[in-house]
Amino acid sequence: MERYQDIYKHYEKKLFKYGPTHKGMDWPNANDLDKRFNVMTGLFNNFKLKKPSVLDLGCGVGLYIDYLKRNNLFDKILFTGIDISSKMIETAKKIHPDENFFVQDIIKKPLSVNSYDYILMNGVLTEKVSLSKIEMVEFAKNIIYSAFNSSSKGIAFNVMSSYVDWERDDLFHWNLNEVVSYLLNNCSRHIKINMDYGLYEYTFYVYKNSNY
Repeated sequence: MERYQDIYKHYEKKLFKYGPTHKGMDWPNANDLDKRFNVMTGLFNNFKLKKPSVLDLGCGVGLYIDYLKRNNLFDKILFTGIDISSKMIETAKKIHPDENFFVQDIIKKPLSVNSYDYILMNGVLTEKVSLSKIEMVEFAKNIIYSAFNSSSKGIAFNVMSSYVDWERDDLFHWNLNEVVSYLLNNCSRHIKINMDYGLYEYTFYVYKNSNY
């Protein structure tokens, strides 16, 4: 088993304990989760495309759908959810039986090039659980690269900030300059960084070109 699979096993334990809620996805605060969803949605909500295809990568039980519906956005996109955990997808399908979910590890089995217009990874890279920093950085680089290749327009992801007084051992605090350097050298120079929403993290938008 790949070491990064420890991460989804951690989330499955939270799901078993708390059910299909924000706590079941290991988000301590529902309001903060909505902030994150709002920032993630900023990747595409200029709606230059009439009905963009949006992949929620690491979708868990599909809480993002609830956010989109509350904000009258769900019908404006073509939604797909992917998770590496079969338990998450099984639960997501029970809650949202009419929506498109499937299980896939995009590192082991990459998606086709330009499969989706936009790909979001909310919380996929915020917890490293038992992984070392080196292992987590390698995982982050691999999944970012795979996701970027699979999008036609761009991706969004968040990581914990390294500009804090102390770092939790189970969270992934990735130095901002290191992230930017990796993106510039391996993905794109069309990058936006969001740090203005009151949480100790940053969210990156990485676009294929300036016409996003």
